[in-house]
Amino acid sequence: MIACTCLVQAGQISAETQGALRESIDGFARRALGAPAEITWTEVPRNSGYTANAPSTSSIVSIRANAKLDQPRRVTLLEELCGLWMEQTKCSLNEIVGVISDPQES
Repeated sequence: MIACTCLVQAGQISAETQGALRESIDGFARRALGAPAEITWTEVPRNSGYTANAPSTSSIVSIRANAKLDQPRRVTLLEELCGLWMEQTKCSLNEIVGVISDPQES
């Protein structure tokens, strides 16, 4: 399983869009990393996240790869991951923080 954490603002993403994102992220993990995604979805309560004195519209999607990635491969995967998020949510690149980290060392 590929650990994935999605952190969004409450009310920002509909249940339908969340379902589509879960499906897209799982497909991405299977294609790119060869294993299904285990997604933890967390909503920040209303009025708890702000950017520039306004309610935040930002999201974080963080995936822990199952093998070390070289930088060119990581960049390609991040572009794909952020692209699928933007396509589903209609947010801009400035509203998403994408992370693909290497496996945790034991």
